[in-house]
Amino acid sequence: MSKTSIYHGKKFREITGRTIVYIFLIIISIIWLVPFVYLILQSFAVSYSPSQIIPQQWTFDNYINLFNDITYPFGTWYLNTLGIAIITALIQTVLTLMTSYSFSRLRFRLRKSYMKMILVIGMFPSFLGMTVNYFILQMIGLEGSIFGLILVYIAGSGMGYYVSKGFFDTIPHSLDEAAMIDGANKNTIFWKVILPLSKPIIVYTVLMSFTGPWGDYMFASYIAQGNQNLYNVAVGLQTMISKGKDTIYFPRFCAGAVFVSIGIMALFFWLQKYYVEGVTGGAVKG
Repeated sequence: MSKTSIYHGKKFREITGRTIVYIFLIIISIIWLVPFVYLILQSFAVSYSPSQIIPQQWTFDNYINLFNDITYPFGTWYLNTLGIAIITALIQTVLTLMTSYSFSRLRFRLRKSYMKMILVIGMFPSFLGMTVNYFILQMIGLEGSIFGLILVYIAGSGMGYYVSKGFFDTIPHSLDEAAMIDGANKNTIFWKVILPLSKPIIVYTVLMSFTGPWGDYMFASYIAQGNQNLYNVAVGLQTMISKGKDTIYFPRFCAGAVFVSIGIMALFFWLQKYYVEGVTGGAVKG
């Protein structure tokens, strides 16, 4: 067999392999997009009909009525969710980065033991502690409170140190040493030397801290205890279609879901570059 035939055979196999991969990715993408496209279509429907994938009559009233319906105050739910997510993201980001910096830069007794313990604890599903968390909040008078929900979200912030620690490990220790020679302490080094070089991991941590409370349903519904003024959008939208009125409220539910999804998607795509850099750890900072 000539070298030309071998080359063409290898080229054919490469093209065939890539084609199969692309076809597979296209099929997966379609499967992922179908539910979202269906959600968008139904959000413009006048009324919900299980037999109609594409609505026969279209209207924009579902989006308008989201903020006009007193029975289901979507505006209150949205503001609750936004406030909880922003406060949680800010506090959780600071605590996570401080913990990550400590494990990356400081050398103290039982350091590795603490890291292993956090890994083991993180293997247990968080909902196992919901009842205990609720009783603790009850003891301190924060049950049925948005502040109690925020406290639960930020309480385990340090357990998410893994990715941030890996990023801090890529920053040369010589920067710390140079700053210490100039008289800086660990606190100054963290805030004025390390963080300015860590924009990708800061953005990544903020995004992860923000999206958790944004879409949480289980603990948020447990804390709300049926009080609509404490609902977030996940609990509120579920309530909207769970009282035997799904035919009437389903299009409005879809409109609410689209409204909530577009904001977080836009934020993610806007910060995608930094998100990827944060996950991969980035290059060594000079």
